[in-house]
Amino acid sequence: MSAPRALSQLGKLIPKNSALFLCDMQEKFATSIKYFNEIVFNSNRMLQAARILEMPVICTEQYPKGLGKTVPELEVVAAGVTPIDKTLFSMCLDPVMQDLKTKPDIDSILLCGIEAHVCIQQTAIDLRAKGFQVFVIVDACSSRGHAERKYAFSLLKQAGCWLTTTESAILALAGGSHHPDFKQIQAIIKKEGPDTGLLSKM
Repeated sequence: MSAPRALSQLGKLIPKNSALFLCDMQEKFATSIKYFNEIVFNSNRMLQAARILEMPVICTEQYPKGLGKTVPELEVVAAGVTPIDKTLFSMCLDPVMQDLKTKPDIDSILLCGIEAHVCIQQTAIDLRAKGFQVFVIVDACSSRGHAERKYAFSLLKQAGCWLTTTESAILALAGGSHHPDFKQIQAIIKKEGPDTGLLSKM
């Protein structure tokens, strides 16, 4: 086993071995998902960090004809990311997995989006089954109900996923203040992230 792969299995994030998945943060969900705006805000922080660190980014939209496009607050267009349409709940679509096959160094996926107990859960389990380390960014994932989110996180932890937060993941990817882009990365998290109900509601 290579040293980077062994480290990822201990929960260490390395930019060149990591990709960011952004799941279904679309217009029609804005009024029904708990803390939707805050989840999008934190997901966008992850997207900014991924751009600085030159990490691959994959974004999906669940049946956009009916559920709308990705909200503009998640700046995928500026990042040059084209969302992929889907009707399956899992993001592990053929084009997504084919794309990952062209990037054999990627063994860790950071996962943000909605809903925690449906698309996030099914994506994470599928990725684990395919041998990837999965880092669920808990303050960038939500559901319509708090119970669904809580027990999705519990199930995913038992499935071998790593549960972490936006700030922790971004700083882990940076590795330290020696990183040449650390000032840009630090600026993303300079202001504390918004409350997403993880403590008060769960």
